Amino acid sequence: MFNKMKKLLSVGAVVASAAVLLTGCGGGGQQASSSSGSAAQEISGKISASGSTALLPLLKPAQEAFQDKYEKVTVNIAGGGSFTGMNQVAEGSVQIGNSDVNLPDEYKDKGLVDHKVVVEPFVFIVDKANKVDNLTKQQAIDILTGKITNWKEVGGDDQPITLIHRAKSSGSRATIADVVLKGASFTDNAVIQDSNGAVRAAIASTPGSIGYVDAPYADDSVKVLKFDGVEYSPQNIIDGKYPIYGYGHMYTKGEPTGAVKAFIDYILSDEFQNTQVEKLGFIPVNKMKK
Repeated sequence: MFNKMKKLLSVGAVVASAAVLLTGCGGGGQQASSSSGSAAQEISGKISASGSTALLPLLKPAQEAFQDKYEKVTVNIAGGGSFTGMNQVAEGSVQIGNSDVNLPDEYKDKGLVDHKVVVEPFVFIVDKANKVDNLTKQQAIDILTGKITNWKEVGGDDQPITLIHRAKSSGSRATIADVVLKGASFTDNAVIQDSNGAVRAAIASTPGSIGYVDAPYADDSVKVLKFDGVEYSPQNIIDGKYPIYGYGHMYTKGEPTGAVKAFIDYILSDEFQNTQVEKLGFIPVNKMKK
């Protein structure tokens, strides 16, 4: 009888031990799940960014989607131009400096880290009544430098050309200077605007005007010109046929951490690059041929 009792107690102890183990495993699973679920909630704080207006059509939707994903984060994005963004992040007044240009030499000792997030296409635009459809590279250079001042010189009407473009602090201007002008200087006889949107609006309402904007800004209010006979399209950039583009950069002072890192990682993620970037008028960085 004693031996039988001993056996029953031993079985009971085994069962009890197994139950404890199973309960422990179950509890651990719930805890891990809870911890994983709260990981997103742990990202919190405020992110400040300024700079390129060319990047705003990309960053504004990214801001909204990111804030929906991380409810404890607030992202503030302002324009001001690429060099303004780099100045402000170097000074520490913002956490991210958005820019259309590679880091200039004078910023290379500021501790800035470059995050190349997207390909930015640029186009030349004119008012919709303009009869000109295409500019050769040399014609574009001659207009931007002030050598050509009338549309009749490039096959258009006898009408003065009004150049409307960006200030020297603009990365868009720097991209055009680098890709198109190749060292030549812009004419001083121009109307200066402080953003891509302002350039587009001014050209839409000014007969005989021309300027350049980031491709997502080119809507039905203006006419997009071909460049050297090639129409702008993302595929033409990927195939190397259309040359007017740059890269969108997000500069940070030192390696980013916390919410700032999470925001940049989100923009570079497949979730955003493969589903949103082209819809927003840009080109994913991973589609460019090396």
